[in-house]
Amino acid sequence: MRQMNKAFFGFAFLLLPFMISACGSLFQSRGLSLTARANYSQEVKEFEPPDKNFSKMPFSELIYLCQAYSGLKNYQNLFPCLDAAQTKVNAGECHADLWNYSSLPLRIRAAAYVELGQYEEAIKAAEASYKIIIDKHLERYDHIQTLEILGMAYGLEGMSDKAGVTIGELKKILYLGSLGSLEDHINIALARIYITLKKYQEAINVLSYKFEDSNTLVKAITGWDVFRSQKIQFEFMKNKSFFEVGRMTEAKEGYDTLLRYPYISNQGEIYWNILFDRGRIAEKEGDLKGAIDFYRKAVDVVEQQRASINTEASKIGFVGDKQALYHNLIRALCQDNENEKAFEYVERAKSRALVDLLASKKDFAVKGGNQREIMDVLARNDLAEAEAIIQDPSIDRNQTRSIQIKSREELQNKAPELASLVTVTSPSIADLKSLIPNEEALIEYYYLDKEMYAFVLSAGALHIFKLDSQDLPEDIQQFRKLIETPDSNQFMDISKKLYQRLFRPLESVVGKGAIIIVPHGALHYLPMNALYDGNGYLIDRYRIRLMPSASAIKYLRKSQAEKSGGILIFGNPDLGDPKGNLEYAQREATDIAHIRPNSRVLLRKEATEGALRQYSSRYSCFHFATHGQFNVQAPLKSALLLAPDSQHNGMLTVDKLYSLNLNADLVTLSACETGMSKIATGDEMVGLTRGFFYAGSSSVVASLWKVDDLATADLMTRFYKELDLTDKREALRIAQLETKRRYPNPYFWASFQLTGNAK
Repeated sequence: MRQMNKAFFGFAFLLLPFMISACGSLFQSRGLSLTARANYSQEVKEFEPPDKNFSKMPFSELIYLCQAYSGLKNYQNLFPCLDAAQTKVNAGECHADLWNYSSLPLRIRAAAYVELGQYEEAIKAAEASYKIIIDKHLERYDHIQTLEILGMAYGLEGMSDKAGVTIGELKKILYLGSLGSLEDHINIALARIYITLKKYQEAINVLSYKFEDSNTLVKAITGWDVFRSQKIQFEFMKNKSFFEVGRMTEAKEGYDTLLRYPYISNQGEIYWNILFDRGRIAEKEGDLKGAIDFYRKAVDVVEQQRASINTEASKIGFVGDKQALYHNLIRALCQDNENEKAFEYVERAKSRALVDLLASKKDFAVKGGNQREIMDVLARNDLAEAEAIIQDPSIDRNQTRSIQIKSREELQNKAPELASLVTVTSPSIADLKSLIPNEEALIEYYYLDKEMYAFVLSAGALHIFKLDSQDLPEDIQQFRKLIETPDSNQFMDISKKLYQRLFRPLESVVGKGAIIIVPHGALHYLPMNALYDGNGYLIDRYRIRLMPSASAIKYLRKSQAEKSGGILIFGNPDLGDPKGNLEYAQREATDIAHIRPNSRVLLRKEATEGALRQYSSRYSCFHFATHGQFNVQAPLKSALLLAPDSQHNGMLTVDKLYSLNLNADLVTLSACETGMSKIATGDEMVGLTRGFFYAGSSSVVASLWKVDDLATADLMTRFYKELDLTDKREALRIAQLETKRRYPNPYFWASFQLTGNAK
């Protein structure tokens, strides 16, 4: 009989060596007994050292404490615990209850990295764990457990070939026979890896078990329902697979059963994915209102915590796309003519993306107010969110949720801009109307795959346009590639095409004069001022400024009285490599210094992060004529390259910007280089501009690619001269139009964009 209870009967079977002892107790040790019962909170109470000095603990207790932290998702204590356990393993101490646990610390670490979305690190840890298993000829159970985590890490990282190899290794064990209950463990492991590879039919083939009454024996033995969360995970995997292969009736029935399960809301990553799929099923059935209701509930779950920690991803092999959820809700709201609500969720989607980007950030600079009070509130919020992740049945979820809500409200009142970086926020249309001058129109783009929406707020009215975004990143990349040849006009056709797609449909409501553009995704890499309508460029007709989101407008620092009146200028830093020298950037820096009295020029080895921190309080304008480096995989590690000094490595990263207080009126990034061929998600661009805004700049002028040094020097010099006569947006426009007359190709002048305040 191949029932699911057979699979978990094996749990008791595996523990048989430890169930008998001289004193007749069920398990040989207290640690094993508590771990078997999944009574992790009690385990922590009994074993955790008061001083958290794990190195003093015997391995036979330490390994169970680490498993308890892992079960509770208490990452703050888990990793130090694992470090201590690994040190003992390396020294030859690896046994507890007659079992060789030498591979377990690395396996637990790998599982934690999967939960945190750090798949490369998960692979390294799992591979190291598996090597120990092979070298020490450990039990087949160890092989199966580690191969499962390794296979899912490969799959989630997109390494499908290697995931396939782990599937092959699991099948080899399966074909050996004489497995008893381990056969079922292998089948469940295979299902999880298949799901990471989106091979849902294969997953269905190995999920042909019934879970009901599966835990009867072990529950009778232990008195503890250790399979509550496993049941949810198993049923989700099965119904998710049904959904993905189009078996909607079975998926709907299974999902509705899960939604009635009393503990489902405690597993947020699974819960919101079920709600999302139920919304998609309702939409397929023509129930638009029902779909919107499911989508909204799913978004509420997603927004309950700051970090996107996939605590169930390590068990189900599936990480949901939160932005796809927002997009479906926005599309449904547009279809239902709930335009203002659709716009609100566009802003919430972008806010969610920024919150996710900054999820690991802790040391934010505090702007205004009582800094100690604000940091205390932030700490309480972080603690409440950490407790929300911890899977401890003794925690009162309602109380934790209440603390979260209260701390977020308090943070919003005391430090609204900081709150926008750690919680999802969005403005009302009424708020935006009060923030946007009457002569300006706001255009906000939002897209996923083939569907794009443009929201235009103009003359007090909100308009929505559905546009075509198919192959948009490829078109933008092609445009940038063609303008790399400055003596050619081949870019004209693609520029016209982009104009027709992105701007022509909006012209009737945009008006004339000034526009605020909020890009999305690949649009962050498109110079909107260079869109060509057949007669001229957008810059010829419009004064343009950008914003990373509409919400960010209310946090822009108002222009203030100048400090010294000069500019703090960093030019051609010495990067230790002659290839990094920017001859004209150095000339640019010295020329700009002559325009403004009291300016300070820091060149070559003097252009350091230490100098920025030392002199920044004296200036309200900062100019960086240096290289920039974008990191698509880790946007917070994108950086401006300065000269290293005794305390800093020369990398002024995005992460550091959120810990700085610059209080600047203008930051100019003159040679910020992304590379003409790099078109990414836009997160790195948002992180950079929002970082400077949070550091206190009201405006940022940045280039989308490294342009000709001579043309840039001339453009920047003209820009600063015009600043004495007009506002920042118009000064940049005049400088660009002047450069365009001398160098007509957009390569020379279109790279620069103003984000933030125009005045």
